[in-house]
Amino acid sequence: MKILSIQSAVAYGHVGNSAAVFPLQRIGVEVLPVYTVNFSNHTGYGAWRGPLISPADVSDVITGIEERGVFPQLDVVLSGYQGSEGIADVILDAVARVKSANPDAVYACDPVMGNAKSGCFVAPAIPILLRERVVPAADLITPNQFELGYLTGTEPHTLEETLAAVDLVRATGPSTVLVTSVERPDRAPETIEMLAVTGDGAWIVQTPHIPMKANGSGDVTAALFTAHYRATGDAADALARTTSSVYDLLQRTYSSGERELQLVEAQEAYAHPRMQFEARQVR
Repeated sequence: MKILSIQSAVAYGHVGNSAAVFPLQRIGVEVLPVYTVNFSNHTGYGAWRGPLISPADVSDVITGIEERGVFPQLDVVLSGYQGSEGIADVILDAVARVKSANPDAVYACDPVMGNAKSGCFVAPAIPILLRERVVPAADLITPNQFELGYLTGTEPHTLEETLAAVDLVRATGPSTVLVTSVERPDRAPETIEMLAVTGDGAWIVQTPHIPMKANGSGDVTAALFTAHYRATGDAADALARTTSSVYDLLQRTYSSGERELQLVEAQEAYAHPRMQFEARQVR
């Protein structure tokens, strides 16, 4: 499998491509990373250095890959945080060109906007752009529950409300939706869930909640779920594998006391997930 991953990069820590690439490689995926920024660290520290890469330069890198004749071999285009409005045009253009070269290729979009605790943390134009242009062009999206609400103009809380919101966003284009950080009011205490929905059904998985903020964990989740689902077409298995891997990554990070994901140290969790959580069909 080959994935063209268009995301940010940092030298210190693990977010964007700096979070997604290694776990994908560890499960045997060939990744072609294209960077949208090259920062010293993620912006959650409040200070960082390095360039925001211009859309024209990002496009040039993608064109150079195309000139090597690689596009017909690509299985997936993956995108995450979009730092500027112009990047969306570059990504959508790349998706169209890849799909022209390989009609079986899919576009997986993590529509990063914010979360329930912090609200939106992207430029004001980005959520509108994602909702109106980017998400409708995607085959698979991986919003959290807050982002799903924005995309659909709803405020989902219960499982039924979340499923209804997924149906609304699937009607706009993407056939597969992974909802991360599902926090329905009737779940067991100190737990958190993820929900995967396709045309074949819906599955939910529940894990203990690890009390930490883990920048980059959503990038790992989106990458692993996309790769597993693309490889097998089995959403329940992809959900269970991804959950197992990410939970062990987070548990190892929490136990270490470090702020940054222990991405390399947890590598066996990607290659050989313990499959300790069951994906339960809810529709």
